Amino acid sequence: MSVPIIAIVGRPNVGKSTLFNRLLRGRRAIVDDTPGVTRDRLYGEFDWRGRRFILVDTGGYEPHATGIMALVRAQARQAVAEADAILLLVDGKEGLTPADAEVAGLLRKFARCPILLVVNKVDAVSQEALTAEFHRLGFSPVFSVSAEQGQGIGELLDAVASKVLESEPPPQEADAITVAVIGRPNVGKSSLVNRILGADRVLVSPEPGTTRDAVDTRFSYRGRDYILVDTAGIRAKGRIGRSVERYSVSRALAAVRRADVALILLDGVEGAAEQDTKIAGEALEAGCASILVVNKWDRRAGEGDAEREYRLALQEKFKYLAFAPIAFVSALTGDRVMHLFRLIDAVAAERERRIPTPELNTVIQEAVTRRPPPAERGRPVHIRYATQVGIKPPRFLCFATAARGLHFSYLRYLENCLRQAYGFRGTPIRLVIRGRS
Repeated sequence: MSVPIIAIVGRPNVGKSTLFNRLLRGRRAIVDDTPGVTRDRLYGEFDWRGRRFILVDTGGYEPHATGIMALVRAQARQAVAEADAILLLVDGKEGLTPADAEVAGLLRKFARCPILLVVNKVDAVSQEALTAEFHRLGFSPVFSVSAEQGQGIGELLDAVASKVLESEPPPQEADAITVAVIGRPNVGKSSLVNRILGADRVLVSPEPGTTRDAVDTRFSYRGRDYILVDTAGIRAKGRIGRSVERYSVSRALAAVRRADVALILLDGVEGAAEQDTKIAGEALEAGCASILVVNKWDRRAGEGDAEREYRLALQEKFKYLAFAPIAFVSALTGDRVMHLFRLIDAVAAERERRIPTPELNTVIQEAVTRRPPPAERGRPVHIRYATQVGIKPPRFLCFATAARGLHFSYLRYLENCLRQAYGFRGTPIRLVIRGRS
């Protein structure tokens, strides 16, 4: 059997993300006093009494919402459709509201699985009376919890476990390639994710800043597993506003640090901006492989040498990412989007490349012979030995007589020699020089 899916549903600001974080024992969803902070549905896994569950956090369900909140409602309904059990969350301190009753009615109509009514923000035994009026919704029993303090969580999870079928351990899967889609706001990150997945897995809207959390989706393509991460748009630091956006950006950067490959999305109409180079620098610093992906290229179809000119401009602007391949796609039409997977597979493999020590030393010594390192205070510097000490990204350690005497430009020269010999397309290289001591 598959792992049971538990969806948390409720109107805005009743504490769904707080409960989600409590059950996952970590801060996976954004928590803020502003209603409507969670928009996409978020997934996480947790264990309870030896059983595994998948938890889904949804945006605040507003039955009569319009605009972007209507998309949030659609996301919540998709979560309900795939769930094995639903936690209908309400706010004990605020009391029963007409919106709670509407959400409960809709769940009865559409849900095909058990529904557990959970009254949140009951922080003490003396507040148990807060649950009384919620019996009018017609669910029994009614569970009272404090997601913030952890009270009542054990009893709730015991009830959840009794409502869903016993699950079997899932088969072992091969390691998936984690691919983070990053870029400035409104360059088409969510559109690209949806095009790849072939379904409206994440929200898409013309409004900049739609995605606020990093949203993971695991899927298979041509027999290989991937985890695709849609991230919030990363603005310049001076333009980041309130706390929610600052936290969204930090989550996007955290997604880059755990990714194997970063798709750095650029706007094919506007061209590369200064902020794009900073975002690419974050990927380089994180050590993940990188692909520069120029989106919205359908708008420039038939412009003659536009692709060649854009490529030359990128090579000039992203000199420190000269090793990164460049792809031109249209998330809107799907043109060349799935070709990205050949590049993703290739750069992910390069990020795991290992070089035998004898070969490595041959390449390094040939490089040193062609161009000896500059002397330090009149004394020659000798690189005696090199070895690879890690992958993801490839890391090399060179032993020299005087490590301080090697300028970063000479390290770059050695890096270029390694790339000429072995490729390392798309992946950064870490090269460290250690002195005799």
